[in-house]
Amino acid sequence: MLNLYFSPMACSLATRIALYEAGVSAGFTQVDLRAKRTADGSDFLSVNPMGQVPVLRTDDGLTLTENTAVLQHVADQLPHAELAPRSGRERAVLQQWLGFIGTELHKMVFTPLVDPNASKEAKAYAREHAPKRLSILENHLSTRKFLLDRFTVADAYLTTILNWAVPFGIDLEPWPAVRAYHKRMLDRPSVSRAVAEEFALYQEEKARQAASA
Repeated sequence: MLNLYFSPMACSLATRIALYEAGVSAGFTQVDLRAKRTADGSDFLSVNPMGQVPVLRTDDGLTLTENTAVLQHVADQLPHAELAPRSGRERAVLQQWLGFIGTELHKMVFTPLVDPNASKEAKAYAREHAPKRLSILENHLSTRKFLLDRFTVADAYLTTILNWAVPFGIDLEPWPAVRAYHKRMLDRPSVSRAVAEEFALYQEEKARQAASA
């Protein structure tokens, strides 16, 4: 059985969505990213020295980190769900979008906005660079239902990142195709289930942190 180390509503949500989309059973280990501890109190840094999620552990002993690697591995291990093209041109396009989401959106725009320790200058820099990247998405999604020809792990990742937009000060109103895409994805059963479950865990985690402050 696959086991996913996750933090509620973090980028690891994309892998949960992929697993639900594939309809497979998996284990889930919650991580407190502030304390770097798992739910049972274990040291998460012994699992991933970077202290980041997702981490995927497999029955054959593989411990895999980095979101784009984890997502592609899940897709390849569960080919019946068709979450990634197997090879060729379409696989290259999938990797292009995973790279764009991971570097241009996740790290460039949203990491400074989500990080409470980021400076005002870093947050301003991120907001300054958001429109160009969202406009690229807008142009692509204006005539497409998904990033590729069907739902893939790239859509799971993009949906996860777009979840952070409004809460962290990025209004999607100027990009109606992106906004419509996000709403469409949130209505997808696998996404709806994953988001509902993790948002409840996120609220519980915030309540615990507030009580201990």
